[in-house]
Amino acid sequence: MSTTARTPAPLLHSIVLDWYRENARDLPWRGPQATPWAVMVSEFMLQQTPVKRVLPVYAAWLERWPTPASLAEDAPGEAVRMWGRLGYPRRALRLHAAATAIAQQHGGEVPDDHAELLALPGVGEYTAAAVASFAFRQRHAVLDTNVRRVFARAVTGVEYPAPATTAAERRTAVELLPPDRATAAEWAVGVMELGALVCTARGPECGTCPLRRHCAWQQAGRPPHQGPARRGQSYEGTDRQVRGKLLAVLRESHGEVAQYRLDAVWPEPIQRARALDGLVADGLVEPVAQGFYRLPQ
Repeated sequence: MSTTARTPAPLLHSIVLDWYRENARDLPWRGPQATPWAVMVSEFMLQQTPVKRVLPVYAAWLERWPTPASLAEDAPGEAVRMWGRLGYPRRALRLHAAATAIAQQHGGEVPDDHAELLALPGVGEYTAAAVASFAFRQRHAVLDTNVRRVFARAVTGVEYPAPATTAAERRTAVELLPPDRATAAEWAVGVMELGALVCTARGPECGTCPLRRHCAWQQAGRPPHQGPARRGQSYEGTDRQVRGKLLAVLRESHGEVAQYRLDAVWPEPIQRARALDGLVADGLVEPVAQGFYRLPQ
């Protein structure tokens, strides 16, 4: 029997929300001064990136581009430059494309309609639900990695969720949503915070978890994960590392960069060429002349 069958949803809401109000981190995108655009920027940046790495880039980004229109007026290459070393730089291009669509189609204001958010370039199911919930206090199932892990353990009784979000997970998330919008939005961020701080992927602090008495995984004796081993992503020596080194040279150079400067960052020519070709294919780098490259204009 699942936790949802044994523990009334209102009790789960009360437990998590009480914990969140006592333990939530003071993050700038959660404050009353955070605009919908600020929330959207944070959601793009936080994908697969720790909060501590996001904070300085987030602050600098909003100082330079406080509105979608201000970003849309700049070249997409400037977004890539400003993204710095956050990783997965295609997110910068997607955020620029979303800002351009907001400026052109929504009068420069982030739309509050979930379907319109989902239609923006680079905005998927999670980001649309997160912006609608956190910026506009709406009632949506917000399923990021942390939330999915909390539900997997507390509700389903397994250590980790499936690699991709399942229909069953979506049903569980919807079933557990509080009925009113404001509480549902706070529940979404509360469960997310619980997964980030307590119910972590490695070394969950079950002894201090507010849901420990209601957690199906705890009650089952914390059975180990069944399935392929969960491995951390390697980085050293990968094409991702080479791409990062090539982009670093281009970010630090205002203008065209000669091929020989790119050649100097990685000794293996085949991998280096493959990484550079990938950057060009992804729209992160533009060839401008024989042997010269730049960030997209």
